[in-house]
Amino acid sequence: MKSSILAAAALSVAALGLASCGDSATEQPAEAPEGVPGLTVTNARMVLAPVEGNPAAVYFDLAYDGGRNLALTRAHVEGAQSASLHEYGEWNRQVQMQEMLPLVLKKGDKVAFEPGGKHVMATGVAPELQPGGTTEVTLTVSGGDKTTFEAEIRGPGEER
Repeated sequence: MKSSILAAAALSVAALGLASCGDSATEQPAEAPEGVPGLTVTNARMVLAPVEGNPAAVYFDLAYDGGRNLALTRAHVEGAQSASLHEYGEWNRQVQMQEMLPLVLKKGDKVAFEPGGKHVMATGVAPELQPGGTTEVTLTVSGGDKTTFEAEIRGPGEER
């Protein structure tokens, strides 16, 4: 009986001690910087397909001036069911579109994602994405850091 009273008293003292810890100011973790340090994207545009239901393509200019090498591994387009990094390559003596391997970036690199070359393929584009609007595109690099940017939406006949 004595031991159960002592145990209850010890628990009460411990609970009071823990409760008082909540009164002290807690340090907030430092906020991570927006985007991937050193990675900039300009001239971003998404061009809708001429045939409704076909994939759209996202083009942009990418520059990297960061302190460490990294690799571009994934893309996400807001309002599309899926997105992937694509490029053209030769297979069996024919040029064809293919999924892109991770793109290694080092300080000073500039890469154009342009028609006939590297691009983001957006499939299952929502009907709400219309010419004149914008959508968010997110690029993910090795290690999981992400950069998000706005892309102007253009119609199939507009400049790519």
